[in-house]
Amino acid sequence: MLDTLWGAGHGGYLVGGGVRDALLGMPVSDWDIATDARPERILRVFPGSSYQNRFGTVLARGLEITTFRRDHRYADHRRPDTVTFSQDIFEDLARRDLTINAIAWGRRGPEAGSRLVDPADGQGDLQARLVRAVGDPVRRFDEDALRLLRAVRIAAKLDFAIEPMTHAAMVAHAADIEWVSEERIGSEVRRMLAAPGPSRAIRFMADTGILATTLPELQALPEATLARSLETLDLAAETHPAQEHLVLAALLGELGPETARSVLLRLRVGGRDADAVALLVAAAPEPYLSTWADADVRRYMGRVPAELLPELLELRFVRAAAAAPAHPDAPAREAGLAERVERQQAAASPLTLGALAVDGRDLRETLGVPEGPVIGAILERLLADVIEEPSLNTRMTLLTRASLILDELMQRGRSATGPARPPIR
Repeated sequence: MLDTLWGAGHGGYLVGGGVRDALLGMPVSDWDIATDARPERILRVFPGSSYQNRFGTVLARGLEITTFRRDHRYADHRRPDTVTFSQDIFEDLARRDLTINAIAWGRRGPEAGSRLVDPADGQGDLQARLVRAVGDPVRRFDEDALRLLRAVRIAAKLDFAIEPMTHAAMVAHAADIEWVSEERIGSEVRRMLAAPGPSRAIRFMADTGILATTLPELQALPEATLARSLETLDLAAETHPAQEHLVLAALLGELGPETARSVLLRLRVGGRDADAVALLVAAAPEPYLSTWADADVRRYMGRVPAELLPELLELRFVRAAAAAPAHPDAPAREAGLAERVERQQAAASPLTLGALAVDGRDLRETLGVPEGPVIGAILERLLADVIEEPSLNTRMTLLTRASLILDELMQRGRSATGPARPPIR
């Protein structure tokens, strides 16, 4: 890509986080390119590319190429009111957020030699392990409030400190997060939680006041409770980094299921994912006792859909591991529960309505049960019976029990009048 730009007579540079990570010897997931070529010229140099936005970004061969620019006033604390294209890489780097993101590698054109361009001494801050705003930090964060979250995420990801003046500016502008859309906040928070040691990001947010704006429910927790949540979060992220449900449930577990679900919906996490996390949060705190009967284990397994059961057990285990200093026997208890769950799974114990040997159609056609809520009530009673004693799960046995349950409900006056029920076939 750079060779193509240089060959066409233009300057081209790798910029941003890719250069930063390469200098740190870290894997680079994507590269961004900056150039003195105007967007319409980039479109001609790379046939099939597409214009992405009014800020001069073109998508070509899967990479974003942006024309050098200088920014102006940011009235909404998010995007510049106007953009002026530039021919100078130094002007382009001067408008960036952090010094360690304001390093470029490339050259001015076909005749020049490639080199690192680092006007803000980002390499010095990489060596010092510091996150520092480019230029005046107050101006940087006043321009774009999203930079507050980016600074937190990058500092946490790299395990860097935040430079004191930059930190002070973040504290001063923490409330400006209100200018950032909930969707973008949610995206940044999820990226923080996907990084190693995600509690660092939450602590940075708490320390700067950003947590009170983005996740006030966590900020309101007692310090000891929040500390326990963050320890559980790190354990979940360390042992199961790819399981977002588990990581979110570990972080939000002390909030309770309804509050956790509300937080996730506010952060634009999908409804199905929010529901799954809420189920985990609701079920995880239930104490397990070695005196549980097998039926108790099966009832507990039914608290969540089968696909969430592994995550529920993992969540219970990391919660127990976090509590181990005060309750050293907790991990062993959870291991015991996991073994009992595994035995029930091996026995294919019925845990859901779908596993019953009869369904609503059987109740309607064989017993003449009228359509309506009574069918669901009978099936729930049957499921409770089968969880208590799996051997009852045969068609004839369940139809017989369903007939008795229907008679009971009718005597209580809770079912609608229906046609006379034929005998069981």
